[in-house]
Amino acid sequence: MIHLYTGDGKGKTTAGLGLALRAAGAGLRVAAVFLMKGGRSSEIAALRQLPGVTVIEDAGGEVFGKWGVQFSYQMNDEAKAEYREALRAALAAAAAAPADLLLLDEACSAVSTGMVALADLLALIEARRADTEIVLTGRDPAPELLALADYVSEIHKIKHPFDRGAVARKGIEY
Repeated sequence: MIHLYTGDGKGKTTAGLGLALRAAGAGLRVAAVFLMKGGRSSEIAALRQLPGVTVIEDAGGEVFGKWGVQFSYQMNDEAKAEYREALRAALAAAAAAPADLLLLDEACSAVSTGMVALADLLALIEARRADTEIVLTGRDPAPELLALADYVSEIHKIKHPFDRGAVARKGIEY
């Protein structure tokens, strides 16, 4: 089945990771792809320690470092093209990974910002083994992704420290 966690609140990735942790604990093979994060999220280090879990990073950290930016929206057209290639490679690796559960973190955001083509993501989903569970996270999911999903959960922000100018904290927000 396909799970989709979306909304403007904190916890979309955390929900996906919770399901990945549950699957790994049950002995299922998990592959996790982190799109749009540039390898900066602390959960990557934790997942790498779990047996049966394959982590596929988007190589964004290299691209971000090369171009001196922290987010894709700060990139010029040349940097965005390079980043799109890194994301395409990450999705190809995800498609090839043997997994009972495939976590595509920030996939919805990657599509909505134009960094990943919707057709590429849909092709990956359609080509998956019938018994592979897929988890998509991110804001602004395409209607096609919402239609495909078996589970859709929206995480709504009521209050967040960012609203008062707080900065992201390692281990909490990333």
